[in-house]
Amino acid sequence: MEERPETELISIPATPRVSTPEILTPSGQRSPRPASKAWTPTSFISPRFLSPIGTPMKRVLINMKGYLEEVGHLTKLNPQDAWLPITESRNGNAHYAAFHNLNAGVGFQALVLPVAFAFLGWSWGILSLTIAYFWQLYTLWILVQLHEAVPGKRYNRYVELAQAAFGERLGVWLALFPTVYLSAGTATALILIGGETMKLFFQIVCGPLCTSNPLTTVEWYLVFTSLCIVLSQLPNLNSIAGLSLIGAVTAITYSTMVWVLSVSQQRPPPISYQPLSSPSFSASVFSVMNALGIVAFAFRGHNLVMEIQATMPSTFKHPAHVPMWRGAKVAYVLIAMCIFPVAIGGFWAYGNLMPSGGILNALYGFHSHDIPRGLLAMTFLLVVFNCLSSFQIYSMPVFDSFEAGYTSRTNRPCSIWVRSGFRVFYGFISFFIGVALPFLSSLAGLLGGLTLPVTFAYPCFMWVLIKKPTKFSFNWYFNWILGWLGIAFSLAFSIGGVWSMVNSGLKLKFFKPS
Repeated sequence: MEERPETELISIPATPRVSTPEILTPSGQRSPRPASKAWTPTSFISPRFLSPIGTPMKRVLINMKGYLEEVGHLTKLNPQDAWLPITESRNGNAHYAAFHNLNAGVGFQALVLPVAFAFLGWSWGILSLTIAYFWQLYTLWILVQLHEAVPGKRYNRYVELAQAAFGERLGVWLALFPTVYLSAGTATALILIGGETMKLFFQIVCGPLCTSNPLTTVEWYLVFTSLCIVLSQLPNLNSIAGLSLIGAVTAITYSTMVWVLSVSQQRPPPISYQPLSSPSFSASVFSVMNALGIVAFAFRGHNLVMEIQATMPSTFKHPAHVPMWRGAKVAYVLIAMCIFPVAIGGFWAYGNLMPSGGILNALYGFHSHDIPRGLLAMTFLLVVFNCLSSFQIYSMPVFDSFEAGYTSRTNRPCSIWVRSGFRVFYGFISFFIGVALPFLSSLAGLLGGLTLPVTFAYPCFMWVLIKKPTKFSFNWYFNWILGWLGIAFSLAFSIGGVWSMVNSGLKLKFFKPS
C-alpha cells in the first residue's frame, strides 16, 4: 500500500470532538462544570502516540476512542431534544432541583387541607396526611431512580417512562390524561386563584378610596393571564429557575404567615373539633372519601419530576439522579414544614367552622378586622407571586408538547415568533376555560382522585416492570400492593368527589370574599 504524504497525516484531526452530555449541552453551550483531566482508558490515544502510526490504524484507534467515550456515559442524546424547552439546556444542578420541586410541590392546594380535617377529625386527618406524605416521598425516589434505569436512555418526560413500562399505546392512554390535567388544569386553576386574589389585594390596599367602577373578577383574570404570558416567554425550564425560587420563597412565607396569624388570633366561640356530621352513613363515607381526595390533591408535582431531572447533565461518574435526589430531599423537608402546620394549625384555629375555601378564606372572614391591613395585603400579594411562578413550571410540559409537534413536522427548531405564539395561545386558552368553567376549582376532591395514580400508583408499577425485582420477594409484593392500593383509592376518591359535587357538599371556591 502506498503511503500518503506526511502533510496529509497532519491535516487529519487527531481527536474529533465527541458531543456528550458532560462536554456539550444540547444547545451547543459548554457545561459550567470543567472537563476532568484525570486519566481515562482512552487518554493514551493522543496525537503524540499516534504520530508514527499509519492512517488506517490511526482511524481505527480514533473511532475506538469515540466509542469508549460514548459507552462511558449513560445516555446518547436525541438531537431533537436540543430544540425543546424541557431539554434545551442541561446545566441544571441540585439547587435548581430544589427550587423547581418546591415551586411545584407546595402552593394553593395546601391551604385547603384544613377543610379535609373538618371531615376527618384530628386522628384520621393527621394519620392520612402522614401516610400520604411518606408514600409520595417513596414514589418520588422511584421516579428519580428510573430516569436512567436503562443504559443508553434517559426518560425525560413522565409519558416516556410510562411508555417504557406499560408499552407504547397503553402508556400514553394511562399517563396522558392525568399529566395533561395536572399541567393544563392546574394552570387554569392558578388563573382563577391568582385573579381573585389580585382583586382582594386591590380591595384591601385601596379600601374606601377605591373608584366606583372597579375591575370585575373576569377582568382581574385577564390581568393575571397577561402577566403569566409575559413571564412565559422565558425559553426553557432552566431559565425559570429564578422564578421557581421566588415561587418557593413566597409559598413558604405565606403558608407560615397564614397559620401563624390564624393561631395567634382568638378562636371563634362555637368552635368544635368533631368531624362534620352527615345525614346518613353513605353520605359520611362519601364525604370522607372526598376529604381524602383533597389530601391526595395536596401532593402534586410528580408529573414534573422526570422533566426537572432532564435539565441536568449526566455521565457515568456523575449521574443526574444524585443532584436531583439531593435537591428533592431538601425541597420535601421544607414542603412538610409548610403543609403540616397549615393543616394542623388551621384546624386548631377554626375547627369544623372552616369555610370550604380553606384557611385563607377563614382568615379573611373571621379576622379581617383584627389583623393589620398591611399584613393581610402582604399575604395576598405573596399568593399572587406564587401563582405567577407556579403557572410557569406547570405550563412548561405543555409548551414542550407544542414545540415537539412543530419540530417533528418541520425538522427545525421553533423561531422566537412561533414559540411566543404558542405561549400566548396557551395562556388565553387557559383564560377562556377558566371563564367558561369558573367552578373548576370546586373539583379538588374529584380531580385529586383522578390524578392520584400519577403520584401514588404508577411509579410502583413502573418499578416492578422496569427494574424487575425477584418475583414474590418483599420488594415485588410491596410495590404491587402499593400500586393497586393507589388505584383503589383513586376510584374511591373520584366517586366521593362526584357525590360531593352532586350533593353540593364540598365546593372549593378559592379565596372568594365573604
